[in-house]
Amino acid sequence: MDAEKAMAREGGESKMDIKVLKKDNNKVVFTVSKINPAVANSLRRYIIAYVPTMAIDEIEFKKNGSALFDEMLALRLGLIPLKTDLKSYKLWEGSNEERPKSAQYELKLTLKAKGPCTVYSSDIKSSDPKVIPAFEKIPIVKLLENQEVEAIMTARLGQGKDHSKFAPGLAIYRGIPSLSVANNSNTKECLEKLSDVIVKKGNNLEIKDLTRWNESYENICETNGIEVVSSEEDFIFHIESWGQLSPRDMVIKATEIFDSKLSGFESAIKKVN
Repeated sequence: MDAEKAMAREGGESKMDIKVLKKDNNKVVFTVSKINPAVANSLRRYIIAYVPTMAIDEIEFKKNGSALFDEMLALRLGLIPLKTDLKSYKLWEGSNEERPKSAQYELKLTLKAKGPCTVYSSDIKSSDPKVIPAFEKIPIVKLLENQEVEAIMTARLGQGKDHSKFAPGLAIYRGIPSLSVANNSNTKECLEKLSDVIVKKGNNLEIKDLTRWNESYENICETNGIEVVSSEEDFIFHIESWGQLSPRDMVIKATEIFDSKLSGFESAIKKVN
């Protein structure tokens, strides 16, 4: 059993269809048809909660003469997104006490800086060139003259369900909206205000750019007596990466994990008499 087949079954006899509307390096917008809200929400949750990413998990401060306490500096370092190579590292799912000290499960990084300067994420040095800060100019701390920071850090794969620093990005969805015009609807004013995103089709109105549609447009429509109806089987997803993985990798990994969970559930069900 795989996720696509399960989604297709949940959506009924019609075959599920996916269409990419817009994409770049950090964002993708796509539609999925012939599923239901439960399946759509499962995909969202798996992206946010189960797709693993690398993050700084332990820090040993050798020196910290900055204005920030160790705890605050550690918080900032832990939230810096690290580019993640899922092929080279494994997610440890056992107890922390039994975690192997292995290159498959953890990575060492270092930070060393002396003021006066602003310490940026680019000052973090990694022993693996594939796992580095996703953005170079994230400010960490400002050092005055003769102030120093020196730390040895351990990064590991983790999941957003355990800590938000491991979440790979933002994933939202909604039912694809359609507009329903009544006899008392003020379509003229609505068209004037939203001419860049809606168009008149016969006696009705149609959204011409789903990627830009938002709640403020809905409010304008409803104020003018036009009902906005959200589909219960066709959905639009907005996926934004925080830099660890590409949006494509986030979605693919989420469906792979979904497949694994479904297979495990199917095996468990078969054992029930």
